[in-house]
Amino acid sequence: MKKTVFSFGLALSLIACSKNAPVDYALVIGKIDNLEAKEVTLVKSDQSFEKEITMESNGIFTDTIKAGSGLYELVVGKNRTNIYLDNGNVINLTADAKDFNSTIEFAGKGYEATNYILFKNKKEAALNTKDRAVYKLEEPEFKAKFKEVKDELNARLDTTKGISSAFKTLEKRNLNYEYLNELERYAYGYHRQWARKRGYKPSESFLAELEGVDLDNDVDFYASSAYQEMVNRYYSKKINVLHRADSLEYGLRAITIYSIIPNQIIKNDLIFRKAEYDLYQTVDFEEFHKIFMSASTNEENNAVITKIYNDLMRVNKGQPSPKFIDYEKHSGGTLSLDDLKGKYIFIDVWATWCGPCIKELPDLQRIEKEYHGKNISFLSISVDDAKDHDKWKEMVVDKKLGGIQLMADKSFKSQFVLDYNIKSIPRFILIDPNGVIISPNAPKPSDPELLNLFKSLNI
Repeated sequence: MKKTVFSFGLALSLIACSKNAPVDYALVIGKIDNLEAKEVTLVKSDQSFEKEITMESNGIFTDTIKAGSGLYELVVGKNRTNIYLDNGNVINLTADAKDFNSTIEFAGKGYEATNYILFKNKKEAALNTKDRAVYKLEEPEFKAKFKEVKDELNARLDTTKGISSAFKTLEKRNLNYEYLNELERYAYGYHRQWARKRGYKPSESFLAELEGVDLDNDVDFYASSAYQEMVNRYYSKKINVLHRADSLEYGLRAITIYSIIPNQIIKNDLIFRKAEYDLYQTVDFEEFHKIFMSASTNEENNAVITKIYNDLMRVNKGQPSPKFIDYEKHSGGTLSLDDLKGKYIFIDVWATWCGPCIKELPDLQRIEKEYHGKNISFLSISVDDAKDHDKWKEMVVDKKLGGIQLMADKSFKSQFVLDYNIKSIPRFILIDPNGVIISPNAPKPSDPELLNLFKSLNI
């Protein structure tokens, strides 16, 4: 502990010596007892900064942070806490990892905002019980409870000395967003779920306070997770409305909605998050990529999405299929993809733990029987982990699975799976007799379009 006090005193001296020159950094100092991890991670709320800070063997760490003012999250093993940093701050943290939330304390120069956040988190955690009792309250009681919390936190902001006016301004807006976000959570599912009222619909006046809220403020978007949730909910509702009006697949529908977001900074953020995952799942990924590139102005994001697009083009229709060699056969021995050349190959990538995969099995079995003896092989590749090998063997027998049953060599890290950019399962692939890809993302067995595809190929 003496070393922590010494580091803190030295830090204050360094800041004091620099008072005649602009200080463009903050210092974070800490001592965490009983922590097995060798480092802690500091992440800025807007994701613009992330750093691993190495700890000494006695749990002491210190670092200079030059990432500007803002809210940060300090990840300490399985625990995490928020810290507000401003240039010139010296934040001193102490805690015991065995009881992190109860023992954490802050001190130092400019620690008041961080201490306020700690108080606020504990206040809000008291409402967030396991049984979610607060969401079982009726509308007037629920609204009164969260308004009371908002008012109390606003009062604490006003009466706490040492908190900058910039922080107060942002936090007061954030408190309002948190209150409004709780009203939306309650209205759009939480009350229905936790109070077990399936037919619940919010009264006309319950959400009246949300009228006129500006959802195009990029400063608040990065300063408030509650605001982000509200923005995401707003556009998710738009996507669902479009779903009822067109036949577009989900990925194209979502990217189309995100592409017309008025605020370019918010658009860049949301459309990238959506594209980073959904591009892999979208059959018409070329149109998806076109829409993304016309909407995004973030060059770094564009490079990431273009790389994904280029990877997908390598396994697009008309390209030679990636191969696998010597995958284990359930019936004994091994099999390579080249062993099946000369026939069409319908591949089902699945796992024993995958509910949607299991749901497709009856239709897959039906189609296998219908096409038995025809110029097509039905190949199922399990991406179960090695520890579930026996479970795979048993399920194939128990469910009387047909076709050729294989197990990939390294689960989702198998080269064949990586080559096809498979991020989720089930995934279905159709290859022609020459080993050329017909569809890298074929219709599932329960989709009538699969049989239409087979018929178009005269299988």
